[in-house]
Amino acid sequence: MKQTFLVQQLFDGQSYIDNAAIMTENGIITQIVANVTEASTLSLAHDCQLITLKGMIVPGFIDIQVNGGGGALFNAQPSLACIKTIAKAHAAFGTTAFLPTVITDDITVMQQAADAVALAMSEKTPGVLGIHFEGPHLSVPKKGVHPAHYVREVSAAELALFTRQDLGHKVVTLAPENVAPEVITQLVKAGVKVCLGHSNADYQTVVNAINAGAVGFTHLFNAMSALNSREPGMVGAALEDDNTWCGLIVDGHHVHYAAAKVALRSKPQGKIMLVTDAMPPVGQSNDASFELFGTQVIRQGDRLNTPTGELAGCVLDMNGAVNNSVKLLGVSRDEALRMASQYPADFLGISQTHGAIKVGQTANMVLLNEHSQVVSTYIHGQVLV
Repeated sequence: MKQTFLVQQLFDGQSYIDNAAIMTENGIITQIVANVTEASTLSLAHDCQLITLKGMIVPGFIDIQVNGGGGALFNAQPSLACIKTIAKAHAAFGTTAFLPTVITDDITVMQQAADAVALAMSEKTPGVLGIHFEGPHLSVPKKGVHPAHYVREVSAAELALFTRQDLGHKVVTLAPENVAPEVITQLVKAGVKVCLGHSNADYQTVVNAINAGAVGFTHLFNAMSALNSREPGMVGAALEDDNTWCGLIVDGHHVHYAAAKVALRSKPQGKIMLVTDAMPPVGQSNDASFELFGTQVIRQGDRLNTPTGELAGCVLDMNGAVNNSVKLLGVSRDEALRMASQYPADFLGISQTHGAIKVGQTANMVLLNEHSQVVSTYIHGQVLV
C-alpha cells in the first residue's frame, strides 16, 4: 500500500520542514520532499493514497512504562484484550509504541502477562514493542505501591520468564542490593535491558550493577535512595553516569520541576526520556478511580493516591509529558519531542526503525494542532485516532 501525506509542517526529529510530502509504502517511509505546495507537482503512482493534513507531523511517541489506560490495568487483566485497550487509550495522546508493564505480582500473573505480550508480538498488534517487568525483585523500603508480600529474591522461574525469546524487547526493573551483579550480567546476555529502581542501594552497589550491565533507571528520583553529601545513593549514581538512560515522570507530582531541571543539566543530551507510569484512568473521565491489589486508588485531578496518601502511578500521557517539559522545565519543543521519541528508541536499540521521521523508518507519526494537542495518530501509516 502506497501513501503520500501532505503536511503543513514536519518535525523529522532534528529539524522543521514546511509543506512536506511524506511518502510511504507498506508502512515504511520511502521519501520526504520539502516545499510541496501542490500535490500535482509530485509524481504519484495511480494506486497511491493522498492524505492532506493541517498541522504539524512529529515522530510517534514511545513509552517504556505503561501500566494501564482506558480503564484497563495490565496486572488485573493480563490478556491481549487488555493490551489492545491500553494501546487505544494511549494512541489518543500520540503513543505509537510502548511496553505493557506488569508490576510486582505472583509468578502466575507475570507469566500470563508474558503470554499476552507474546501473542501480541506474534499477531503484530500495533504499538506493542515488548514487555516491562517492574519487579518483583525490589527493595521493600522503596516498594511504593508494589505489594510487599510479592517482593522476593530471583528464582529459576523468574529467570526463565525474563529470558524468554518471544517477548520482543524486554526491560526488567530491579533493586541491585537484592540481585547479584552476576545475575544482572546473565540477564543482559539474554537480551534484557536491566533498569535499576525501587531501591535503597548505596552508591557503590549501584555502580557495581552498572558495571554488570544495567543500562537505565526507572522513574528517576522516585522510589530510590537519594543524593546526599557523603552517600550519593542511587540518584547520585544515576546523575553521575554518562552512559545510562533515566526515565522521568514530568507530571508535577512525582518530581519537583527544579529536580527535573538538575537531572537535565547533569545527564548528557539524549539520556533523559519521558515516561508516563500510566494507570487505568488515562483516557477516562476526571472522577475515574480503580482498585490496585485490593486498595482503592483515588483520582483527584491529575493526581492518583491511595487512601494513605502514597502516589499510585499517573494519569499522565506522553503528549502531556512533552507539553509539561516545554512549559515547566524550559525544554525546547524539539528536545521535548526527542525525549518522547528518539531517546526511548535509542534506549531500546530500535533507532533504525523508530523515533524519527526519515527514509527507512516506520511511519509512526503524530499530528498536532496549533495548540500542541493530538489530532490523529498513525502507526505504520495507518490512522488509529
